Amino acid sequence: MPKVPDKGSATRRGFAVLRVAIWEEPWVFAFSVAASVLYGAMTVADGWALGWATDHVIRPALERGDTTFGALAALVSLFLGIAILRAIGVVGRRIGAGVMQFRLQATYRRRVTRQYQQLPLEWHHKHPTGQLLSNANADVESIWFVIAPLPMAIGVLAMLAFATVAMFMADTWLALVGCLVFPLVFVANVIFQRVLQPLATRAQQLRADVSEVAHESFDGALVVKTLGREAAETERFRAPTYALRDANIAVNKARGMFDPVIDALPRIGVLIVLLVGVGRVRSGGADAGDVVQVAFLFTLIGFPIRALGWVLGELPRSVVGWDRVQRVLTAEGGMEYGEDRLTSNTAAQLDVSGLRFGYLPERDVLNGMDFTVEPGRTVAVVGPTGAGKSTMTTLLTRLVDPEEGSIKVDGTDLRGLARGELAESVALVAQTAFLFDDTIRGNITLGGDYSDEDIWDALRIAQGDGFVTTLSHGLDTKVGERGTTLSGGQRQRIALARALVRRPRLLILDDATSAVDPQVEARILAGLRSRVQEDATAATTVLVIAYRKATISLADEVLFLDEGRITAQGTHAELQETSAAYRELVDAYEKDAERRLEEAELDKELDDLDGVKA
Repeated sequence: MPKVPDKGSATRRGFAVLRVAIWEEPWVFAFSVAASVLYGAMTVADGWALGWATDHVIRPALERGDTTFGALAALVSLFLGIAILRAIGVVGRRIGAGVMQFRLQATYRRRVTRQYQQLPLEWHHKHPTGQLLSNANADVESIWFVIAPLPMAIGVLAMLAFATVAMFMADTWLALVGCLVFPLVFVANVIFQRVLQPLATRAQQLRADVSEVAHESFDGALVVKTLGREAAETERFRAPTYALRDANIAVNKARGMFDPVIDALPRIGVLIVLLVGVGRVRSGGADAGDVVQVAFLFTLIGFPIRALGWVLGELPRSVVGWDRVQRVLTAEGGMEYGEDRLTSNTAAQLDVSGLRFGYLPERDVLNGMDFTVEPGRTVAVVGPTGAGKSTMTTLLTRLVDPEEGSIKVDGTDLRGLARGELAESVALVAQTAFLFDDTIRGNITLGGDYSDEDIWDALRIAQGDGFVTTLSHGLDTKVGERGTTLSGGQRQRIALARALVRRPRLLILDDATSAVDPQVEARILAGLRSRVQEDATAATTVLVIAYRKATISLADEVLFLDEGRITAQGTHAELQETSAAYRELVDAYEKDAERRLEEAELDKELDDLDGVKA
């Protein structure tokens, strides 16, 4: 692939981007250019045909007072043939340019999104979601906007070459007028491009800024509304949008000054041709048809020649988009995969040894974590806020890699597994359940090939089958964006069913049942155990981040995580006796849960009382 230099003028770098486009789609480009050259040639042929008709049909007819059918037929056939060929050129040019532009946009969107998937989670944490959306959408589009006028611009260059030859063949003096006007058009384009470059660069950057603020505002809609910050958020959004408005106005002002110049230059050329041509005809130095031909060519090339300005005008925007997209495509940190496979179909064994990880160089979140989870057991991980529980789940599912130590499933290091192999055996259910704007079935299967029986079985274990059956369309009920039509507990149960339908050998629950009642939570864990008893191949090892004493007491074993390492291990009863820190933490969680339950019951009683009064 041709390289785009990191430095240099926007024009030079922009043409390098065009070379990349031609290299990516050579055949489509060749087709569109051939069609555009055909259009340019037929446009010049129109001028020649008009001159020929003036000298051989129209002028003789005016002198004699009549004409012949053969002359009229020849005239109509000539113009009709040229029109058909020119129409073929226009259609081919536009189709080719459109196909090339949209294929390049699709190609680079796929490359950007594929790179997003390959880059580790820590890279995504450093880049705002709005910026990533802008990179994959607006920036990719801006790179290849220049493709739309490119074939036409090349056809214009061919047209200018044909027109110059035709004008010199018609009359040298008239052709010299064109040789004076055409350079002026190019000079105007270069001046416009230099004026537009900084304006287009700023406008493209502001588009990304607006996207970032808008996405953050939409994501934080609940916070904004509940805290009454609508006015402040509107003002925060106002600044970049007004700046973008002003930048776009500046760009269009530059275009507004440029377009009339491009329109005027060919028309001035027509006036000069007519003035010079009349004198040449009177002196006998030129025929009237030659003057008509040259003047007609000037009237035709006025609009197409603007395509040169469009290309040069879009180059700065294209370069800005290219730089922003390349920052994603050249980002480093993608995960490497091995070739190992997990062949067992029974519950997985998890071994963690010497695990160390930190988001900041000077502070480790996990430091020397060691533990083992035997196949088929349910293990609860308990720890204070900030101990590293959620970080541990991202490492266990290899969303990020540890700085030191190893994580092994069935004795195989996660870094040695083939791509996609871990997802076949391990499932994570996060504390915050994310649902797509799809049906319940779509949110559970995510496009996978699962029968309704499998879905209902997963819902039964997740204790979600009861409320799903009461919905008007059952599994085909749309849940809205982020599952807004469901309660928090219902969303969590759908997310849990999404994991269970895949029959994972290792299930990691990051406080994934916090929004359901303790009784429902107990039935969910009991359902996981009953599945093992009913079907040995469905055996699952469960690692649950827990806060409730009721949940912890259901686990076979408890790991107490504090300051980035496992400081105590045993059953809930054993840790209650041997670890004061564990006992104090669990009791504090229990008191907080009781307080919240009392508040919820009080709110319900007040609601019932208000209903009676009403």
